[in-house]
Amino acid sequence: MITYKIPDKNTYENYYVTECKLIGTDDSANIEVTMGREANILRAKCKSDKKFCANKFVMKFRYDYCEGDKIYVNGYQSWTDSFEYGITDKMYSPAPLMKAFLAGPLGKATGVSNAGDLPILKFKNVPGKFYGFSYAYVRRGNAIDLIGSLSERTGYTVIEFDVKQNEITIWKDLEGKEFGAGENLLADLGFFSGDYEDAFDAYFNAMNIAPFKRKLLTGYTTWYNYYNNIDCKIVMRDLQAIGRLPQKVDIFQIDDGYQRAIGDWLNTDKAKFADGMKPVAQSIHAKGMLAGIWLAPFAVTQKSFIYKEHKDWLVRNRKGKLVKAGANWGGFYSLDIYNPEARRYVEKVFDTVLSDWGYDLVKLDFLYCACIEPIHGKSRGEIMCDAMDLLRKCCKDKLILGCGVPLAPAFGKVDYCRIGPDISLEWGKRKYDSREGVSIIHAMLNSVFRRHLDGRAFGNDPDVFLLRDNNIRLNKEQKKTLAECNKLTGKVLFTSDNVDDYDDEKKKIIAKVFDGNVPTILSAEFDDNILRIEYRQKDDIDVFIADMRY
Repeated sequence: MITYKIPDKNTYENYYVTECKLIGTDDSANIEVTMGREANILRAKCKSDKKFCANKFVMKFRYDYCEGDKIYVNGYQSWTDSFEYGITDKMYSPAPLMKAFLAGPLGKATGVSNAGDLPILKFKNVPGKFYGFSYAYVRRGNAIDLIGSLSERTGYTVIEFDVKQNEITIWKDLEGKEFGAGENLLADLGFFSGDYEDAFDAYFNAMNIAPFKRKLLTGYTTWYNYYNNIDCKIVMRDLQAIGRLPQKVDIFQIDDGYQRAIGDWLNTDKAKFADGMKPVAQSIHAKGMLAGIWLAPFAVTQKSFIYKEHKDWLVRNRKGKLVKAGANWGGFYSLDIYNPEARRYVEKVFDTVLSDWGYDLVKLDFLYCACIEPIHGKSRGEIMCDAMDLLRKCCKDKLILGCGVPLAPAFGKVDYCRIGPDISLEWGKRKYDSREGVSIIHAMLNSVFRRHLDGRAFGNDPDVFLLRDNNIRLNKEQKKTLAECNKLTGKVLFTSDNVDDYDDEKKKIIAKVFDGNVPTILSAEFDDNILRIEYRQKDDIDVFIADMRY
């Protein structure tokens, strides 16, 4: 039996609770659900006379939308599209064939659907309905009503907007969560209204996350020119080239391709890097730069020694079968972070890479795969929070650049974080791709509409800008637009070009991007595929305008 105690109607100025419900519980448990208000914080707790499980905890709120309102919904993870919408818009959705593939048996078997939120929810895409994860807002002018989860340790928080019904539904994904007898926290929500910047300051203050104080990073990464086709010769050539720039360059990062297999992080591909990765870090340091290196610490392919020798380290579903976490590299699996031997291996990897090899920053990618299945009596959100705690503990005071990660569990745990998808080498968006697919336009829009995270949760990484003429399908104006947008929105400003190939015009553009000045965005609007950003640069106010049509 379940009983509910709901707060008074006038819970908050702009919205109030109308209903709450715990779904999927054991009927034999006696559970009392209480929702209590403390200032602008709403906590839902439950008391039970025995252990129990539940699939969801759902709360409904009355909310009156107005013409001209904009609704921001935060996507599931780093790569997921995250924009503001008008109240009569439809959320962005992949092409029907792609949606059918992702939701079908093949999408699940290959693991492609695990990168997004399909395992968590089904959503009917119609005008006036929107949803996002962990936090969201409704904006009128420069004032917002912000709703945010203060913790995802119980489970992920999904926030749904229904304009036609004047309703907001907030629910917790509790699948797999085992609650003990006694009192348990179900949800911890904050409600903040007012100026855009003030509301987000209040939200992060309520989470006790101190303002981010890391510096702006300028630099280089190997990925977007060579992808995993790198070797020591390419790395040394481009290191020498970028080291000759007159501007200070902070970091040189080695991306995917140095390792023997995904998961075998300490086994370097000797055909590419005969002397290993330690001398590479030393060469980078000799140029006065920080050394960065890429890992996907929870990902494992069939070529790795882990798959061949330690399948017991890998995540399995309720039927005991291994689960594909994604289709990259021909398909990959995920480490079970609660397996003691797997944890010791992760700790050894970071100790070697950071202490022995001497790298200063690790870019940690595909992190979402840690929580693809609820395991060990824990929800997906709880697992992801535990995974981020593990990474921070392993890396100590070294820099972490997160990527492919559900963002709220990464708040305050990483120094920098990708807040959009990978860029592509052409303008637009692939028709047959998921919401996490590569796209310059989606990367730019995410950078603009997740700008509130920069300096609060971590330093925002908008992904790279590219100015070169070869191996790219962008015209001169598109390349300049991408560079300018990154400059406006990013604390990580990387290129993947061999800058020795730059002409004078390109050298002027990179000099402006790398000049160390940090603009302040005053407002941003996205209407009729036109992005308009008003910003302050020192004492001057200017406007950035970009056509975002595919």
